Amino acid sequence: MFLRNDHGLELGGGAVVTPAFPPVPGTALSTRLKRRVFANVDLAPDLGARIGTLTWYRGVATCVGLCAMTFLMAPGFETPIYGTVAPALIGADLDAARAQAIKPLAMGATMGYHVAATSLVAPLTDTPERPIISLDAKLASGDALLSVLKRSGVGAADAEQVGALVTKAVSFDQIQPGTMLDITLGRRTDKAQARPLQNMAFRARFDLKLEVARNGNSLSLKQIPIAIDHTPLRVQGAIGSSLYRSARAAGAPAKAVESFIRTLATRVPVSHLGSNCKFDIIVKQARAATGEVQLGNLLYAGVSSCDNKVQLMPWESNGKTEWFDGGGKGNKTGMMAMPANGRFSSAFGMRRHPILGYNRMHKGIDIAAPWGTPVYAATDGTVQFAGRSAGYGNFIKLNHGGAFGTGYGHLSRIVVRGGQSVRKGQVIGAVGNTGMSTGPHLHYELYKNGVAVNPRSVAFSSLRQLTGSDLGAFRSKLSQLLSVPVGRGAAKDED
Repeated sequence: MFLRNDHGLELGGGAVVTPAFPPVPGTALSTRLKRRVFANVDLAPDLGARIGTLTWYRGVATCVGLCAMTFLMAPGFETPIYGTVAPALIGADLDAARAQAIKPLAMGATMGYHVAATSLVAPLTDTPERPIISLDAKLASGDALLSVLKRSGVGAADAEQVGALVTKAVSFDQIQPGTMLDITLGRRTDKAQARPLQNMAFRARFDLKLEVARNGNSLSLKQIPIAIDHTPLRVQGAIGSSLYRSARAAGAPAKAVESFIRTLATRVPVSHLGSNCKFDIIVKQARAATGEVQLGNLLYAGVSSCDNKVQLMPWESNGKTEWFDGGGKGNKTGMMAMPANGRFSSAFGMRRHPILGYNRMHKGIDIAAPWGTPVYAATDGTVQFAGRSAGYGNFIKLNHGGAFGTGYGHLSRIVVRGGQSVRKGQVIGAVGNTGMSTGPHLHYELYKNGVAVNPRSVAFSSLRQLTGSDLGAFRSKLSQLLSVPVGRGAAKDED
């Protein structure tokens, strides 16, 4: 049994019989055949896969054909392609474009057209004024207070009255430069007159705020004290690899650290301080109840937890402020140390020799002192001579390098030898009465380029020592500073 379908004749058992004649173009059968044939044809295959196959070569041919077609359709490398550019706007068109642009918004203006007022707009006969005007002004100095008020719109009478009130509380020179004035001007009855001053407030001192307010036709002053805490700022920490960086990292102000290092250098070389040493800095500080902080001078410089222990505090004595250590000893001053403790008994210059009886040049100075008093090296040097020298008796000559040298005569004993290096203040001998001498004393000479000069022309170093009540008061103040807690408050850096 045969059944007809779209693919031909089909037997009753399911077998398909293909017709011997070809399908007619345009029929449904031919369309389906075309779809089957071209469904598996890929004109643009992936050239990275199945390389060398027929499909790959077909893709290469497609690529080459497309490139050739593009090249043939191109106008040429030397032939330009012309386009059109809109002409630049000028005149009214440019103004209209600017008004509609977004740029005016960046300048604080508005967008859109601005047109002249029409007949619906009526001009005002009188411009209304603001009831009050609030403004700020900065003082270059306290003396400029009145001129700043006048430039701000305050009348001359009110400005003079303000000046009279302020000077009752503080003088103009006490007002710090940069002080800000908060000014409020009231309504005026006549535009030809200056506005009346309603209120003014400013910080006259770190601990005082002043307010000027209007009561009727007059002004009144109100003084507002500001509570101040004067507890110093104390900063401690390990020196580490850099004293300056460690102190700054711990919160010490830059100027205080610089002063701390300079002060320490007068007693101990800062480079000799180990990284484990602990610095201790105390700085004068004033903290206002309103939160402001003022930092003052260095009050204490200390180093602990190492061999070089230092405690230094400034102290005023005899009208002069100096730094003293914990034992009340001050700094050594002068180029050379005093060679012996005693009194000057004979000066440098021509004199009548006490033994020879005629005038003779005295090439040094005599320091009267008991027999056996220690004699010190005036400064660092090398022993050039140590032994007996005619009228000098036992004599030591030191070479200090460069142009200077010193000599020490009439010694009772010598404790150094030739070629030995000595330090400033080192004992080199003892006062005696050897040589041409009438009593125990030290004959001290100073040489410059081999020629004897007046030893008094070079200042001898001296060491101040606090004693008695001064020493007691000094130690009491030092004890108070050392009781200040570490990290008291937060300091603002002035840099």
